[in-house]
This record gives sequence, structure tokens and C-alpha cells, in this order.
Amino acid sequence: MDLEKHLRLYDYQLPAELIAQEPSRPRDSARLLISDKKGKKTSFDVFSNITKYLPKNSVLVFNKTKVIPARLSLTKSTGGKVDILYISHDKNHIKVLANKKLPIGSTVSLLRGRAIVTQFMVAEKEGQFYFFKSDFPVNQIKSVLQKYGQTPLPPYIKNSKLTEAQRRKEYQSVFAKQGLSVAAPTASLHFTKRLISKLKKQGIEVKFVTLNVNLGTFAPLKQENLNSGKLHSETYEVDKKTAADLNAAKKKGKKIIAVGTTVIRTLESAAKNNKLVNLSGQTRLFIQPGYNFKFIDGCITNFHVPKSSLMMLISALVGRKKLLSLYQKAIKQKLRFFSFGDGMLILP
Repeated sequence: MDLEKHLRLYDYQLPAELIAQEPSRPRDSARLLISDKKGKKTSFDVFSNITKYLPKNSVLVFNKTKVIPARLSLTKSTGGKVDILYISHDKNHIKVLANKKLPIGSTVSLLRGRAIVTQFMVAEKEGQFYFFKSDFPVNQIKSVLQKYGQTPLPPYIKNSKLTEAQRRKEYQSVFAKQGLSVAAPTASLHFTKRLISKLKKQGIEVKFVTLNVNLGTFAPLKQENLNSGKLHSETYEVDKKTAADLNAAKKKGKKIIAVGTTVIRTLESAAKNNKLVNLSGQTRLFIQPGYNFKFIDGCITNFHVPKSSLMMLISALVGRKKLLSLYQKAIKQKLRFFSFGDGMLILP
């Protein structure tokens, strides 16, 4: 399958002014497109009214991962600056992206004023990634980032005036608990604590899983993705009680509504024969038209970048032509797109 030819099937033209540069305030004042999977009925409302449209006795499943301030500004031994983005770590190394070339064996330092806070040695390079050795225990990287890091925003948010304190608050769900995500599960950004309380009062169950979002969510698709049928790798976890509750709900015929594509990937990776069994691990699941959904019935999602794997995922749920039609309706109504944009509810 030719990559460029395939990607053109998921392309659309978006006016630049519809790319949201700031979040909605309050969060649930965002707009909402409502459609069923067949795309026969489409309506628009405010996100805070989503309770009107959700099926009775449905279960909403959220990703509770936390976005970390993953970007560090470092200084090379020559005095030049380099920005790095944390990707992941193991027992020995910290995997990063850098905006400048770094010689193997060189040292980069985190400075405050002229004082060195900590140093990293460039141990190796693999593809576009560098692997650092740190002068502190690698498992402390999260606390270093929390203290000195900056929260990265997606590349299409170019004019944000958010301070670092605002980024840490607003590019984060209100229920974020723990995790090492470099990007937010953006469908969750529309929910306030008040809205979640309202959902529960109406008898809608609320459950949480975790998938750590990495930079692969923004990476353009490659020919090898189409050839292998696999995407970038991300870690996920569903705790045993949540899995038992969701399996029981599914057995009773309750509708499972995934809040965001990361939840879809988590639940579908964990499911086998309509039951959650693989409760943790790495997923490279590539969902595209023709995929047979094993667990979810509907979803809440944002409007995604053209030619992306996320568009293919939602197309698997509603159909490619129907999804592109919904996007055109959203553009006509001047809904806001991408991470800080408006939402879409796809009903079973």
C-alpha cells in the first residue's frame, strides 16, 4: 500500500484560524458535535450539556495519566544551548530528543545561573533519539523534570500566551494522577470536576485507566507503519478492580464510552473476546478501517490532524467518508480543532 496515496484519503483543508491556541475557559464551555456511528444524526451543543446525549447506564472511561514538564534547556560544554525533550527511561539511560546535534561522549549541563544543577553524558544515539547517562539515579528523572522542566505543547500551538504555571494546570486533566506523558489525553481536557459529579449523579459510571502518551502521537505515519500494521509503542495499565467492573458492565450490556483515542487503544489492547484480560504492557495497536472493535461502543474525541493515525482510528468507528463529512460540518460551524479545541461525541 502506497503511503502518500493512503494518507490522501484522510486529508482535509482546515482554515488556520480554527486551530485552537488557547483552552476553553471554563473547560466545559467548549462546543460539542454529537453524532451516532452511522452519521445519520448530527447536532451541536455546549460540552457541559453532554449528559443529555449519553446513553443511560453507560460507562465513561478516562485516561488518568499526568503530563510531565518534559522539556529541559541545557548547556553544552562549548557554552551553546540545546533543548531536549524527555521520551522515556530504563534502569541505565534517559531517552531524549534534542534540537541540535550532540557528539557521543560529550556532556550537557542543567544550569541555574552559572551553577551546575546536574549533568548528563551523551552515551549513544539511535535514529533520532539520544540516550543520556545522568549523575543522579535515573528513577529520579521525574522529580528533576518537575522542578526544572517546561511543559511542551503540540507543534501546531504556535501563539499560546500561557505561562509555565498555566501550562501545567490547563494542559492537564482535572483528574490526572500519575504517569510520564509528554502530551495530554486531550478529550479529557473538557471535563470539570463539576461535570464529572453531574455525570455520576445521573447514574453514569466513571472509570479510569492509564496510558502514557509519548511523542509518537504527533509523529507522521511512515511506510513501515502501514506495512507492519503497528504504531509507536506506549505503555498502558488497567488495574484489576477497574477491569472487573468494566467486564461486569460489558456483560450487562452497558455502553462503554471511551474518552479519547488513548483510552480506545488501552481498552482494545487489553481486550480479548469482549473481555479485558491483558491488563498491562506495551501497545503498538494501529486501529484503522476494517478493525473489529472488541470492547468500546462509542467515544468522546477531539478533531484530529489531517493524515494522522488518530483520524484513521476514528474512521474505523464511523467510516472514513462519514468522518470527513462530520469534519466539514464542524468547519462550517467554526468549531475549534486539535488539542485545545472542541469535542465530538460518537454515540453507539
